[in-house]
Amino acid sequence: MKIASYNINGIKARLPRLLEWLEETKPDVACLQEIKSQDEGFPASEFEKIGYGAIWHGQKSFNGVAILTRDQQPEETKRGLDGEPEDLHSRYLEANVTSPSGETVRIATIYLPNGNPLPGPKFDFKLRWMKRLRDRATEIWQEEMPAVLAGDYNVIPRDNDVFSVKAMEKDALMQPESRDAYQRLLHDGWTDAFGVSYPGGKIWTYWDYRSGGWQRDQGFRIDHLLLSPQAADNLQRCGVDKEHRGREKASDHAPTWIELDL
Repeated sequence: MKIASYNINGIKARLPRLLEWLEETKPDVACLQEIKSQDEGFPASEFEKIGYGAIWHGQKSFNGVAILTRDQQPEETKRGLDGEPEDLHSRYLEANVTSPSGETVRIATIYLPNGNPLPGPKFDFKLRWMKRLRDRATEIWQEEMPAVLAGDYNVIPRDNDVFSVKAMEKDALMQPESRDAYQRLLHDGWTDAFGVSYPGGKIWTYWDYRSGGWQRDQGFRIDHLLLSPQAADNLQRCGVDKEHRGREKASDHAPTWIELDL
């Protein structure tokens, strides 16, 4: 079962690239972030044409997440996180998906707040949001099922997950509080698929459009797939479709994926 995470950075602007990637790589599940589209503008029919069902949680011009599933319709289980009723950001969507072997797998697509500038309310919101995510992850954990929390976490977990520690040391993505909140998920028993598969790091998933980040390979890892024990025990391999980042009018993220024996 191939499960991917892809911050598409505007689904309307990147739709040709997204459809191209889906047809070339054929993931069973694609978790999308930053679709930047209201619900009524989501191009579900385009995905149906190539065999994908979809659910989505949109927002005008900002945020937005979606789950695409090949040859089936995902069963939505949760939309948004509990804890702050005034939070209207479209950043979390969760569904049950059936694996090729017939097992039910819980999938969440996540677009975590960036947190810049800091200090300030945006960074405070980021930390509160991560606590709410941890609360929901604990509930999923207690269901004792294969589960994948996939998305753009806007956290660089380790120094070897960034091209230059000095360049990013004052950014919200690398603050001790951000890293600590991420580590708390791992301490709860979730497995960072890329963290365990590439302990030496140097695997980038994002390259900034500015300052020639792509051309200089100055990237970092902020797209993560966290696995419950039932999923981690079946992890076969993982990778980044880096070549797709270099295509015309591509997102600033590359698709990131895992394969599970389920």
